[in-house]
Amino acid sequence: MAIPLFGEACPAGFPSPAGDYVEAELDLNSLCIRHPSATYFLRASGESMRDLGLYNGDILIVDRAETAQEGDIVIAEMDGGFTVKRLRLRPRPALEPMNPDYPTLYPETLTLFGVVTHFIHRTRARL
Repeated sequence: MAIPLFGEACPAGFPSPAGDYVEAELDLNSLCIRHPSATYFLRASGESMRDLGLYNGDILIVDRAETAQEGDIVIAEMDGGFTVKRLRLRPRPALEPMNPDYPTLYPETLTLFGVVTHFIHRTRARL
């Protein structure tokens, strides 16, 4: 479904008088999904990525076709389950939380299940 995309950026202040000008339509699939056959959605759980702005219940868009790089947010296997963390490759592979209340993980074997390319965060209070 294509939704109108307004051509002017939205400052976090007063609205622009040109705010009624629609530049194009935007399909969120084309914006967020580069490799459709390798992309899946996953719901975040917990608070370990809070300082990144990723909260419990947010939807992750994960691309298995992307090659993970230093600093990417990744889905990794840990102790038979999945975790979402920032990937650190130097000085040794690590999975770094974005909340100081959680420890950095240093897995002996690092198995990745994709790179988080976007996440969807609800701004209204959940009922």
